[in-house]
Amino acid sequence: MSKKIKCLVWDLDNTLWNGILLEDGGVSLKEGIVDILKELDKRGILLSISSKNDYDETMKKLREFGIEEYFIYPQIGWSNKADAIKEIASALNIGLDTFAFIDDQPSEREEVAFSLPQVMTVDAADYKSLPDMERLTPKYITEDSRIRRKMYQADLERKNVESSFKGSSEEFLASLGMELTVAPVAKGDLERVEELTIRTNQLNSTGVTYSFEELEGFITSPSHVFLIAELKDKFGSYGKIGLVLLEEAGDELWIRLLLMSCRVMTRGIGSALLVHIIKLAESRGKRLLADFADTGRNRVMYITYKLMGFEEAETDDSSEDSAEEDNRSAPDCKGISEEDNRSAPDCKGISEEDNRSAPDCK
Repeated sequence: MSKKIKCLVWDLDNTLWNGILLEDGGVSLKEGIVDILKELDKRGILLSISSKNDYDETMKKLREFGIEEYFIYPQIGWSNKADAIKEIASALNIGLDTFAFIDDQPSEREEVAFSLPQVMTVDAADYKSLPDMERLTPKYITEDSRIRRKMYQADLERKNVESSFKGSSEEFLASLGMELTVAPVAKGDLERVEELTIRTNQLNSTGVTYSFEELEGFITSPSHVFLIAELKDKFGSYGKIGLVLLEEAGDELWIRLLLMSCRVMTRGIGSALLVHIIKLAESRGKRLLADFADTGRNRVMYITYKLMGFEEAETDDSSEDSAEEDNRSAPDCKGISEEDNRSAPDCKGISEEDNRSAPDCK
């Protein structure tokens, strides 16, 4: 099944507006286009631009129309559209298989389809049907969906500051003043929780998905600890960006799921959450193990486990039980020293009574 679209890239001339900017000058927005932009933005679908145009003139026109704010990382120049889309995907750290591209020119759509077959292409003549397209209709619209564009815009600002920062990457992370809050999943979080399990591919330890009912059941299950993480720094909130599902089995505590939004890939969140989990296991006198399944896209998670001192205990290809069925391995948790966690953000607001621990990750 095709994935939901995370970013829609727009051509401009005779697509977003009527006319050709550098020839006609007096272009006009197509009927209903502003409402469409607002609706897709509310759904958490990022909007960008790939247009062969003059950058300054184009941005001026977008400002005149009052829609500049809706477009993130626009690519306006004379490069081909496929290269522009790849540049956007790289900047936003989003898989190309979750991109769509809309253009009035068949040749431009064909060029993108040939170079990037994983990108969905849309004829500009069908622009009014965009809100009705299944791949552009998320199952839920959460609070994180509504502010997703602003979170990505803040992240691009962080990257701009980082590119000119004089110092090490550890010093830059320390300068952000990151604050990680870990809390038990509440019923009000479930839509965001399900959204995270569906949308998160790269920073997902197993790739296993759960139904809404299963996720809801973990909240009250006496054998599970279900946690959600939220991150903020001096630039603003990243939103709710991480999930941890733990299962108690005898004297063992299993990490059944560890995932994080790709927006925090370079922020040390995996290490911070693992420190949190390790201390929780120690406080309960449990041996800590973790499931890991190679999905082809989540090697970063494997490396995170290894860097935190986990070692592969076994890999089982049989299907006698769920862990073996999923071809998951169980790394055995080794001791973690405080030195290993220098760049991890602080965790706050954590107490034993709500099944949380408080790692000091400075």
